[in-house]
Amino acid sequence: MTGSLAARLVFRRTSPASRFIPRREVSLPAAEKTKDAIAPPKELPAFDYSPLAYSGPKGDEILAKRREFLSPSILHSYKTPLNVVEGKRQYLFDDKGRRYVDAFGGIATVCCGHCHPDVVAAIVEQTKRLQHSTVLYLNHAIADFAQALASKLPGNLKVAFFTNSGTEANELAILMARLYTGSHDIISLRNSYHGNGGGTMGATAQSIWKFNVIQSGVHHAVNPDPYRGIFGSDGEKYVRDVQEIINFGTSGNVAAFISEAIQGVGGIVEMAPGYLPAAYDIVRRAGGVCIADEVQCGVARTGSHFWGFEAHGVVPDIVTIAKSIGNGLPLGAVVTTPEIAKALTRRSYFNTFGGNPVCTAAGLAVLRVIEKEKLQENAFEVGSYLKDRLNTLKDKYELIGDVRGQGMLLGVELVTDRKLKTPAPTETLHAMDQMKELGVLIGKGGYYGNVFRITPPLCFTKEDADFLVDAMDYTFSRI
Repeated sequence: MTGSLAARLVFRRTSPASRFIPRREVSLPAAEKTKDAIAPPKELPAFDYSPLAYSGPKGDEILAKRREFLSPSILHSYKTPLNVVEGKRQYLFDDKGRRYVDAFGGIATVCCGHCHPDVVAAIVEQTKRLQHSTVLYLNHAIADFAQALASKLPGNLKVAFFTNSGTEANELAILMARLYTGSHDIISLRNSYHGNGGGTMGATAQSIWKFNVIQSGVHHAVNPDPYRGIFGSDGEKYVRDVQEIINFGTSGNVAAFISEAIQGVGGIVEMAPGYLPAAYDIVRRAGGVCIADEVQCGVARTGSHFWGFEAHGVVPDIVTIAKSIGNGLPLGAVVTTPEIAKALTRRSYFNTFGGNPVCTAAGLAVLRVIEKEKLQENAFEVGSYLKDRLNTLKDKYELIGDVRGQGMLLGVELVTDRKLKTPAPTETLHAMDQMKELGVLIGKGGYYGNVFRITPPLCFTKEDADFLVDAMDYTFSRI
């Protein structure tokens, strides 16, 4: 690997807030500049739509209300916050009618595109007929969606329990694993994010997302990170830590291993090849089940497969789903085998809004749109094209340390020193602000806050990809 382990361990995190709040004054270190002047990107790709006239409150007024009436934990992106008032397909519009390329997709959540007519129609029709009752009564919407979702999963993964979010889904998956196995210990990966509930906060392994409250029974294995990990791309060496955790940190039996196929909040980190099948084997020999957290990488986002875990040749025992499956509606799911599902029948378990008719009707519409418009194929084709173009920028700018991910789940890690892999959070924030001014919206993640998260709607086009890369090229040329 490039750079010694000792050099990589010298980094210490700054205050948590500094990763999310843009600095008002950015003092950038000297960075390489291209010899030839780079022109700013041309006009956004053609789009035959005009936003509705907006007469609502301005951004300053909304920001003042947020500061007075919303939790101070709710932060905003950009020096000048964006007042988003409308969305259509892969674009967002601000209060002045300006259009932006949305390459963040509501944090990997907008799948079919903003306000897709088929999804909107399903929501409206179901809302007109029945908005909510209870799963204690029969209604076809939840059953139809459960059947359709099961048809997309391999093996005997066919029993669903619906929730309102990814956090709820992962909380339930951990509970089911503990009930089914009779064991308590959970193994997750360092740098992971699985939610902010009681159990999921324990499974999450980044201090910036963890409060100082009791989080018991979770062990965090060394992350098989090909870029920053101590063993590079050698999955076999990383997986030894899973066995050592079982041998020296548990009774010898565990409840579950939970992981994302590609870490989202952690900075779009892919796993070292061969790691996941070996980890699953080790955990199952210790009596545990394997949970695939597909909240961000699932539902066709990676392009090559419908689910992220499929790229690793494994079949999990429990799958958790959210974000893209609702295209923006609060919809999550836990899908497992009939045997594991029975564990919840030992006591009463209920979710008032989980599986409500409106959200499940939307979920079914999402699956149909993905199929009808071949969005998985588009995610693969356009995502591969975009990744190639980003790698071209990497060859051009030393500021880019790594380009990674699959399909419409891509990451660009910025560093001030490629050899030492010194994180560049200040440059990241500055570049995000500049790209917004050019008309491109991207996200940010990773423990050091130095990774662009590029997770657009799956209807993203090559023209959108070109505009994004051209904006990034122009921005980097001026740093």
